[in-house]
Amino acid sequence: MIKVVGLGPGSKDYLLPIAKKAIQEADVIIGYHYYFQFIEDIISEGTICIGKELSEEEKRADIAIEKAIQGNNVVVIGSGDAGIYSMASIVYQKVAQSGEDIELETIPGISAFVAAGSKLGAVLGHDFCCISLSDLMTPWKTIQKRIEAAAWGDFVTSIYNPKSQKRYWQLNKLKSIFLLHRNPETPVAICYQLGRPDEKITITTLSALNVDDVDMFSLVVIGNSQTFKYKNHLVTPRGYLDRKPQSGPEIQRASFKEIISQLNVAAYPKDFLWAAIRCMHTSGDMDYLNYLSISANAITQWHNYLLKGGTIVTDVTMVQAGITRAFTEKYGNEVVCLLNAEETLALAEKENLTRSQAGIRLAAKQYPEALFVIGNAPTALIEIADQVKQGTINPAGIIGAPVGFINVVEAKERLKMLPVSYALIEEKRGGSNFAAAIVNAAFTLDETDDYFS
Repeated sequence: MIKVVGLGPGSKDYLLPIAKKAIQEADVIIGYHYYFQFIEDIISEGTICIGKELSEEEKRADIAIEKAIQGNNVVVIGSGDAGIYSMASIVYQKVAQSGEDIELETIPGISAFVAAGSKLGAVLGHDFCCISLSDLMTPWKTIQKRIEAAAWGDFVTSIYNPKSQKRYWQLNKLKSIFLLHRNPETPVAICYQLGRPDEKITITTLSALNVDDVDMFSLVVIGNSQTFKYKNHLVTPRGYLDRKPQSGPEIQRASFKEIISQLNVAAYPKDFLWAAIRCMHTSGDMDYLNYLSISANAITQWHNYLLKGGTIVTDVTMVQAGITRAFTEKYGNEVVCLLNAEETLALAEKENLTRSQAGIRLAAKQYPEALFVIGNAPTALIEIADQVKQGTINPAGIIGAPVGFINVVEAKERLKMLPVSYALIEEKRGGSNFAAAIVNAAFTLDETDDYFS
C-alpha cells in the first residue's frame, strides 16, 4: 500500500486529520528531507524515514514501490496537496509502469495557492489557474504558451516555482507578457513561506513587481482585471463589474463597445464610424465597415437637421418603423411614407410606376427639402436622384440602401454623382434596417463621446 500525502503549506494548523492519521499509521515515510521537520512530532516510533533531495522525485517513487512490495504501509509526503505539483503523479506513473499490483491512495492537503487565497482574503473569487515556472519537467516553450493563455484569458494566476538560483529570468518574462494584457496597476501578492514561522506577504502591483523580492519559497498571485485591494486583502468579484446587460439599452451599449474594441477608431471620421457601427450592429457583420460610403460630414449635417425637427421621407413602411420613435417624438420630426396612399396607387397605375417610385415622387413635391431615406426600392432612389439632377428638389440629404439584383448598383452610382450629402450601402447589399440604422446614427451622434473618449 502506498499513500501519497499532502502536508499543506507547512503549519500543523493546515495539516488535515486524514493526512495526520496516514502518517501515524505508516511503516515507511519517504520525502524531501526538508519536509520531515513539519511532521517529526507525529511520526510513530519505529517508523522508517527516508529523506531525499529536491530533484530526486523518481528515486522516492522507486523506493516507495520497493518498500510496498516488501509488505510495508508506505507514505510518500509532499508539501501542499499531494496531487498538485507534488508526488502523486510520479508515484502513480511509476507504479503503472512497474506492472506491480500495488494499492494506491492520495490523501489531500491544502495547496499553497489555497492557503494564499485565504491569507489574501478573496482573491480566488473568480476563474483562476496555476502555472509552474520550473522547466525541469516542462519545456519553457510550453510554459510560455500557458502564461500567454492565462494572461489573455484574464485568469487570476498563481505562480509556483517562480524563481531559483538557476531560473532567475522566467518571472520577469512572465511579468512582461502579463503587462501586454493587464493594467499595470493589477494587484500582485508575493507570499513567502506560507504557513511557516517566516511567513511574509507583500502586496504590490504588476508594474511594480520586483522579481528580486521573490525566491523558491515564494508563491506569486496575480489578480485579474477586476481584482482590487481592500485594506490588506485582495478581492476578486465573483462576477465582472460590467455584468451581463439585461435591458435593451444595456445590451446595445455592450454590443457597441464590443464592436469598437475590434476597430482602429483613429483611422476613421467619427460620424462615419458611428454610422458604420450601427450598420455592423444591425447585420452582425464587421465587413459592413467596408460597404458603407458617406459623403464628408453627412452624418453631422443630418444630426443638426434632425435635432431641429427636420422631416424624413421614406420609401417603405419598414424604414419608417425602424427609425426610433423616441427620437422623432423628442425632436418633433415628421416621418412620411406615401407608399400606401390612395394618390400613390393612382399615380403608379397612371404613369406605369412602381408604388415606391410613385410614393417618392409625390413626397418630393410636398417635402422637397426633406431627408430622403430609401431602404428597399431602387426605382425610388433613381426617382430622387433624377429629380436632384434636374434641380426640382434640394433635399437635406439622401440615404440609399436598397437591396437586390436589378437596378440596385445603377441607382447607387447615380447617388454618388449628386451635389447633396449622401450615405449608401455599396453594391447589392442593404435593406430597410440599414437605412433606418443610419438615420438613428444621425440622431444619436452626440453619444459618441461616451464611446470614443
